[in-house]
Amino acid sequence: MTEATADTYGPEASGWSRGQVGMMSLILAETSFFAVFLVAYLFYLGRSLGGPYPADVLELPIAASACLLSSSLTIMWAIRGLERGESARFAAGMAATVALGATFLGFTALEWNELIFTHGLTLATNLFGTTYYSLVGFHAAHVVIGLLLLSGVLLLALRGHVDREHAERIELLSWYWHFVDVVWIAVFTVVYVIGV
Repeated sequence: MTEATADTYGPEASGWSRGQVGMMSLILAETSFFAVFLVAYLFYLGRSLGGPYPADVLELPIAASACLLSSSLTIMWAIRGLERGESARFAAGMAATVALGATFLGFTALEWNELIFTHGLTLATNLFGTTYYSLVGFHAAHVVIGLLLLSGVLLLALRGHVDREHAERIELLSWYWHFVDVVWIAVFTVVYVIGV
């Protein structure tokens, strides 16, 4: 393919950078995985032969959800700061995002601790346990991945290695983080609202 052909048909010809196309492709692929987990959860809902059942053990994770969803605002605030060359604001926003995401995981760990040790719900207990831990665990794994990436960027920022020219790349990382938040809305709705 010649350079002229690549310019005509490549990602940039559509107005999207290669990074944006790559991140959108990743998000689309991950969306299909989550869709399978959500459909499986709904399909097996109410089919467990024995308890505990969702209504017996699940409580609305309001505080955890507030932390995770708020982290979308803090990462946007951080990136806007970076675009303006305000490195202290960027670092503060990233630190807040990491703290909120880590707090969400802490709430998840507390919930799982109660489900396992108080209610005896494990992966092997029944279909509810299997589908619940698979879906919520898959989401938690995505949060962990996002936190590792965000923490790496935060460390680089604290060392003075992140500046305005990196804003577009960090914006792409924020797309992943927003995706994790949007998926949580779907998980929250299916597991804690519809499923109980």
